[in-house]
Amino acid sequence: MALKIRLSRAGSKKRPVYRVVVADSRSPRDGRFIEKVGLYNPLLQKDNKDRIQLNLESIKEWISKGAKPTDKVARFLGEAGVIPMPAQGNNPKKAQPKKKAQERLAAAEEAKNQPAPEAPAEETLANEVPAAEAKTDVAPAEEAPAAEAKTDEAPAEETPAEEAPAEEEKKD
Repeated sequence: MALKIRLSRAGSKKRPVYRVVVADSRSPRDGRFIEKVGLYNPLLQKDNKDRIQLNLESIKEWISKGAKPTDKVARFLGEAGVIPMPAQGNNPKKAQPKKKAQERLAAAEEAKNQPAPEAPAEETLANEVPAAEAKTDVAPAEEAPAAEAKTDEAPAEETPAEEAPAEEEKKD
């Protein structure tokens, strides 16, 4: 039988209180347990002495019999000096950026590592100036068709007036 020293929830809705119990690892969290060895109230402040109450003699006895504490209980026992303080687990996979972000970071690092040649940079500046002039030449050409479109709209307004009498003639 594998023994665990773990938390078992008690208390009312939204007001949890946990018992520190020794139980068979196969039994449910709030189910059957062998012995109650402590109490944990997470609603109290961290510096409050009643937040964690442990029966250290009983816990040492159960550990000598082979009971293994869960992560949270092991932290409590480490703070109490019963067992060495466990290393805090940090899940590095969750902390890493995702795939696309890693690709962007790699591309940014490659861009930093490549030295920027100065001569081609001057050529690109020279090439950009004519492109800007070309855009200014295109802009007036685009305005001219817009002006023609306005002149086309004026006769279009007259045609509906002419069509109205034609509709009246069809009615007669």
